[in-house]
Amino acid sequence: MARLKMTPSEALVETLVAEGVKNVFGIVGSAYMDALDLFPAAGIRFVPVAHEQAACHAADGFARVSASPQVCIAQNGPGIANFVSAMTAAYWAHSPVVAITPETGSMGLGTGGFQELDQMPMFQRSSVYQVRVASPQRMAELARRCFYMAKNLCGPAQLNIPRDHFYGVCEEDIYKTPLIARGPGGLKDIEEAARLICQAKFPVILSGGGVSQADAVAEVKALAEYLTAPVCNTYLHNDTFPASHDLACGPIGYCGSKAAMRILQKADLIIALGTRLGPFGTLPQYDINYWPVEAKLIQCDCNIQVLGLSKRADVYSVGDVKEFAEFLLREVKALSPDLSPDPVRRSLVLEEKRRWEKELFSWSASSKAAPMHPRRFHAEWTRALPRDAIVTTDIGNNSSMINAYLKFEGIRQHISALSWGNCGFAFGAAMGCKLALPDRPVIAFQGDGAYGISGIQEVMTAVRENIPLVAIVATNNEWGAEKKNQIDFYNNRFVGADLPGNPDYAELARVMGANGIRVDAPDQVGDALREAIASGRPTVINAIVQGGEEVLAEPFRRDALALPVRYLDKYAHLNIRK
Repeated sequence: MARLKMTPSEALVETLVAEGVKNVFGIVGSAYMDALDLFPAAGIRFVPVAHEQAACHAADGFARVSASPQVCIAQNGPGIANFVSAMTAAYWAHSPVVAITPETGSMGLGTGGFQELDQMPMFQRSSVYQVRVASPQRMAELARRCFYMAKNLCGPAQLNIPRDHFYGVCEEDIYKTPLIARGPGGLKDIEEAARLICQAKFPVILSGGGVSQADAVAEVKALAEYLTAPVCNTYLHNDTFPASHDLACGPIGYCGSKAAMRILQKADLIIALGTRLGPFGTLPQYDINYWPVEAKLIQCDCNIQVLGLSKRADVYSVGDVKEFAEFLLREVKALSPDLSPDPVRRSLVLEEKRRWEKELFSWSASSKAAPMHPRRFHAEWTRALPRDAIVTTDIGNNSSMINAYLKFEGIRQHISALSWGNCGFAFGAAMGCKLALPDRPVIAFQGDGAYGISGIQEVMTAVRENIPLVAIVATNNEWGAEKKNQIDFYNNRFVGADLPGNPDYAELARVMGANGIRVDAPDQVGDALREAIASGRPTVINAIVQGGEEVLAEPFRRDALALPVRYLDKYAHLNIRK
């Protein structure tokens, strides 16, 4: 292909076009204005947000549901610094975000000029690849490399550009980078995994985020059905196996499914597919220490760096989980061609699910109104979700509580903050999801604390850019997870946990030009959600829910907290004596 004469800005924009980018999220800035000027003619929509963190979250949400790299950009220095938390969320979600980070001009680096900041170190641990454009003539090459690394290493990449490098003349070859097939992993590993499976009495499959990313549910389902193996979702990946399947047990981890945890306890073999087995997602919950330490473990993930990181396995496989599951089933059938279904195991799964559903229903049966019991509220709004809805979830007490209620039939429907756990994730991510899949209902769920961090101001973005998502705000006027810790560990001494005087977020949304609905009784919830989705407008549902000790979930970090001991006389009265 002939190399074409162009400016570095044109080379960057043409690379975005070649990679299929049609939306770029950010806040306008002088550092990259030469490239920005080309966006409309190139067919790229610039989506201006209220805060740069939301731009990166939006690119992340778009990338997760579209399975393609997406872009955010901002002004050098303070604007770029606001990407850091959101980039880390994308990193732990293995999401292919490309953050374009203009910086101080090349001749001014190190002089302490206006808005100067060393922008590479801050993303070093939250990106799979980062590069500084050392010469304007390398713009297309290095931009292309960022896309290649983001989609092949499954994570965010940083393209750092001195602001003077947008100008000049270069000759470039523009083309789309390939996605490299990984294959199923080592065949000997598959053979050993199949041998362990055929010897197991009670195999259980853990279906992780990689199953959704690889579109591997059909293969996991076929493996589960042949083995009559129960399937548990990993923490905050409720969309990695159909909830209605009779072998589906629900999610393990914080505020997850007791059925999944009780079933996992019984396993003598765990088949962990597309998961790093993150330590927070396998902690004891509901006083159930559910990880079976004597069970053998098979772990497959496309990232070699996460294998064996949290749990020692008997068989490791670096491969595409879709192909691994397919090859594994083929090998199991070769070793055990006449494997009979196990009706006892299937009945046990159904029994545990009924037992858990009965218990969860009892927790959610309150008819209390003004304010609602939060669990009844969660039962009502999740029951009203359309089958194809995408839900982005934040972090916090209510956001965690819904882990037990969210059920999905398809992949890429549960988009969460995951183990980075940063407040303010859900609204920005939902904007990206809705732009990626405009015909699908998209719901952003946040508590009032997290909503105050990013949701309020981004309502203006949704209105301005006509992004008709639905934001649900669980308003209990407190930081519930922290309040629960102060109840359990600090004798009800509340410091910073209360949020008195919150406004009516529905009324505030209407002032901003959005639709606003206030609900404070269970019988209002389903109709409110259906009305919000049908409106075709950005909508905020302000749900007034009960707070306080009686309704809060499990302690959020029981693993990291202990009853305090005070030695100084002035603090001795704070000791808790049991």
